[in-house]
Amino acid sequence: MFTHPNIDPVAFSVGPVQVHWYGLMYLVGFLGGYWLGVYRAGRPGSGWRKQEVADLLFYVAVGVIVGGRFGYILFYNPGYYLQNPLEILYLWTGGMSFHGGLLGVLVAMWLYGRNTRRPFFAVTDFLAPLVPVGLGAGRIGNFINQELWGKITAMPWGMRFPGTDLSGQPRHPSMLYEAFLEGLVLFVVLWIYSARPRATGAVSGLFLVGYGVFRFLVEFVRLPDAHIGYLALGWVTVGQLLSLPMIVAGLWLLLRTPGPSKPIGSAQ
Repeated sequence: MFTHPNIDPVAFSVGPVQVHWYGLMYLVGFLGGYWLGVYRAGRPGSGWRKQEVADLLFYVAVGVIVGGRFGYILFYNPGYYLQNPLEILYLWTGGMSFHGGLLGVLVAMWLYGRNTRRPFFAVTDFLAPLVPVGLGAGRIGNFINQELWGKITAMPWGMRFPGTDLSGQPRHPSMLYEAFLEGLVLFVVLWIYSARPRATGAVSGLFLVGYGVFRFLVEFVRLPDAHIGYLALGWVTVGQLLSLPMIVAGLWLLLRTPGPSKPIGSAQ
């Protein structure tokens, strides 16, 4: 069994300003995504210019932050934030929803595509392999904050979280499971799959299926939010319910009759 190293969530302070690890993980995700996006844009026939990557990620950043925050508020804890509206702005304390962030990014990508005259799925296909970097970094932020841990376990890799769990019992480090599956594994799969020309929408579909399946599985060992609990059958969670439409949409994109392959992100 292991014990969480009890890392201070504040990475450093500059006068009265505290910089939290959680926020730094988002910065790591965006910078990593930018570097990989520039690399992908530099590939022959990518259909993208390196200068466009910064504009794309600006749209993504706004979509992630706005969608992720309001998704968490609407899906997980609307009552609390109605009573404490100022805390909507307390991003450094955590409380971001991936599914809300995804919706925010989809809207941002639609706006970006409209402004640059790129097909929607051409934009999302270019972006999809970059996203797992941010997902993995975000889950490391959850680990540092000692949040989103899992059920009690007797597995040898179980971990005690002394900073937040007063029971002192070892639990599944579910945020590390997600960092590995949604971050590393999903990145490798998408990066390899997108290295060859694919039908428009296929890379986006694989991302939706991959994330949806990984999240659905991890939810079996991850504790649901205490104020929500399980929705049905003693095991169905909000995360699983929100992941099902992703899997269905992703399968539709993968299994639909493919059109002619085009360079990823090419304008039409």
